[in-house]
Amino acid sequence: MTGRAAPVVTALAALLVLHLVLALPDHPRAMTPETFARLPLELPVILLALILAPRVLRLPLRLLLTGGLALMTVVKLADHAAFLAYARGFNPLLDLHLLPAAWNLGSGAIGTGPALVVVILLLLGILLLAAALWWATGRIAALAPPPALAPALGAALVAAVTLAATDALLPGPGALGTAFTTRLAFDHAARIAETRANLRRFDAEAADDPFAAAPADVLLAGLEDTDVILVFVESYGRSTLDHSRYARTIRPRLAAIAANLDAAGLAARSGWLTAPTIGGQSWLSHASLLSGLRIDNQRRYQALLSSARRTLMHYAADAGFRTVVIAPAITLAWPEAEYFGYGAIYPAAALGYRGKPFNWVTMPDQFTLRAFERLELERANRPPLLAEIALISSHAPWTPVPEPVPWEAIGDGTIFNAMATSGDPPETVWRDQDRVRDQFIATIDYSLATLGAFVLRHADRAPLVIILGDHEPAAFVAGSRSFEVPIHVIGPPGLISRFAAWNFTEGLIPGPDLPTPGMEAFRDRFLATFSPGFTPGTAFAGGSTASAAP
Repeated sequence: MTGRAAPVVTALAALLVLHLVLALPDHPRAMTPETFARLPLELPVILLALILAPRVLRLPLRLLLTGGLALMTVVKLADHAAFLAYARGFNPLLDLHLLPAAWNLGSGAIGTGPALVVVILLLLGILLLAAALWWATGRIAALAPPPALAPALGAALVAAVTLAATDALLPGPGALGTAFTTRLAFDHAARIAETRANLRRFDAEAADDPFAAAPADVLLAGLEDTDVILVFVESYGRSTLDHSRYARTIRPRLAAIAANLDAAGLAARSGWLTAPTIGGQSWLSHASLLSGLRIDNQRRYQALLSSARRTLMHYAADAGFRTVVIAPAITLAWPEAEYFGYGAIYPAAALGYRGKPFNWVTMPDQFTLRAFERLELERANRPPLLAEIALISSHAPWTPVPEPVPWEAIGDGTIFNAMATSGDPPETVWRDQDRVRDQFIATIDYSLATLGAFVLRHADRAPLVIILGDHEPAAFVAGSRSFEVPIHVIGPPGLISRFAAWNFTEGLIPGPDLPTPGMEAFRDRFLATFSPGFTPGTAFAGGSTASAAP
């Protein structure tokens, strides 16, 4: 390469670096050649600004561009991750707290060492990106056009800024190109502002409680002292019944359970709810269902905890129920539990499991349900229960899959030790997307089969059992971006018949065209259904949309 050609080649390389950074989309589906072929309208602005900047301003301009473009690249990659996991873009106000959870899940899926390598590579990648941007802006700034071109270049800069700014404020890409990175920055700023406004509205929502004036002797009197067991099944979403890969396992399983229930004299109805989250953050679904408010992000969750809003557990306690939570996923301090009104809290350590964990999963669902029997259902001279149970065998990484054992042989859980160390480890399974999906549906099938057996064990003094998914798994597993989850109600026919007004289908397979109210609608509808003689202040909303958090 001749000395005269070298500056031109390095300038072209610098332009390529800037082009790729600016053209990088924020959504996995947009990673196409067409996306990168479009002209980023910020590119001529940056090029001309660097060339025309006075020498004294070049260093601060390069620092600004390097830092800003590196930051926007990190935001785009965070958007990629958020879209894959939660079907929405990244919001720093809501999502930064998820970093420890992401580490726990990632290290559990592929191992601590490989996960640490991934984190180190990501950090090195950001540093290399910043270095490449610093080099690129320096190469462009070093170009020295003839002074006679300065007026024309200045006019071109004004035109380029006008074009990029106009495109950034329009809803779609222009014919000449797109100022996508600038538009994305505006969108994220607007999203943060809307999140703050949403939080300011939350206090008014929390204070508007249609059951605040309900007499204690009316609340849930229609249950006639029947135990109520509310069971969340991890990652149990609509895709398990609609996706052909999963439906061929789950639909026959539900049909078999329904036949057994019918033979035992129990009734069942099913419907759909719309969860506030997808791919994770189960606590948002739990909080939405119990509080009667849509809790679709961490900031609203924190606002709920500091509010005076009364949950389903508070109202059940007023009505004379013993309120209980069984939480096998909780292994650390859980001060938030105090807010929800539980009379008894059983984290993992309190359930008595002495067996080996199933990777991230602390204990299999069958043990969790047996522990609930031992700790609460078998207590003598107790009041009726309203219990919340979180089953976690169907939590990622979905390996190994437990197998049922005789209930009387469960003991302290060491009977599960051989299962806990069987099969391939997560780092092997997760190399193959099809294997991940197969493992996922096997754990859902296990959880449902275990629940079916559990309900039949108590058919003689049948509780009202409410089974629902907390959210769909990540979109690459679910095969869709639906927020809808099944809900099944099982119990004495007289109680189950009251769910006909909810438009629930008879049996365990909900109809495809039923309403899909938000999970937050459950609290008020349940209280209204089983609190005869009291008319709540506001009516139940029959439908909901599954919009992502702002």
